[in-house]
Amino acid sequence: MRWENLTLESGGGRTDAALFGADAVTTRTFDTPEFRGITFHEIRARSIINRVPGASRMPFEWTVNPYRGCTHACVYCFARKTHSYLDLDTGLGFDSQIVVKVNAPDLLRRQLGSRRWQGEHIAMGTNVDCYQRAEGRYRLMPGILSALRDHANPFSILTKGTLILRDLDLLTEAARVTDVGISVSVGFTDTELWRTVEPGTPAPERRLDVVRTLGEHGIGCGVLMAPVIPFLSDQPAQLRATVREIAAAGATSVTPLVLHLRPGAREWFMAWLERHHPHLVRRYERLYADGAYAPKWYQRRITRQVHDLAREYGIGPARAGMPRRIREPEPVPAPAEPSEPTQLSLI
Repeated sequence: MRWENLTLESGGGRTDAALFGADAVTTRTFDTPEFRGITFHEIRARSIINRVPGASRMPFEWTVNPYRGCTHACVYCFARKTHSYLDLDTGLGFDSQIVVKVNAPDLLRRQLGSRRWQGEHIAMGTNVDCYQRAEGRYRLMPGILSALRDHANPFSILTKGTLILRDLDLLTEAARVTDVGISVSVGFTDTELWRTVEPGTPAPERRLDVVRTLGEHGIGCGVLMAPVIPFLSDQPAQLRATVREIAAAGATSVTPLVLHLRPGAREWFMAWLERHHPHLVRRYERLYADGAYAPKWYQRRITRQVHDLAREYGIGPARAGMPRRIREPEPVPAPAEPSEPTQLSLI
């Protein structure tokens, strides 16, 4: 691999240039069952708050990503392409070569305290999951959440990881002083499909337990129903079963997102499809013939179906302003002490 792709000398117009230097990388492996076959590249990042490119479809401008690569190993993950910037493989390499920004909490605290920072909303988990398995060892999120709480900086988290419940106290504290939005990704509840397409993630029912637990602690949690996978999880009965379980978990919203196949992810997903569902390859080639996104008519159909089901089950799509803040209950005024009658005076 050529780590110099991320140094000051690399140039070439890469948006990730100067994130860290080649001499700042420490490579580790751990001989434990949960990390067997995984290599961690520990780096000291030079910046941790990232601006989203202007052409992005994302509804936010700033992100924090303490990791690159993801042991969730979702075969469709759009972030796979980012591993090629490090000259790492976008297939198995993305699943097993994890970059860890070990100084992320301290760096974030410093950047939040800068005069140049205006306290804008920060989104996390939008590239790779900040609560993937690596977080169990490196524990970067408690420091990140503490910094956001201490600066009362609004933030949101999208995750498939149940490890977020470890930080429930910090989330609750942060939600008392700023807007905190939590979304859990559950695209489908089909167990057989989950085992093959998202092999490193907690089961969908465990993720819905996260939604339920957060709600019980006063933190409203939405569900990003993503991805809806054409011909594999998009049948009306499948959509109904998924929305029904999402509603039963107490989700505040459900927002469907149809599978998109960007370069890097597209090749890996299509290879998986050829192995597991070869009869669907030609259908996918036709459906995604015009690019990374399914046709508008298909996206609209899925969105309409899911929104109709959401209304039926008493939930709705996510909207701007959905993040919740926990507010302290208003104190009950003490009853007034009885007083002796007094003589009014005209003077």
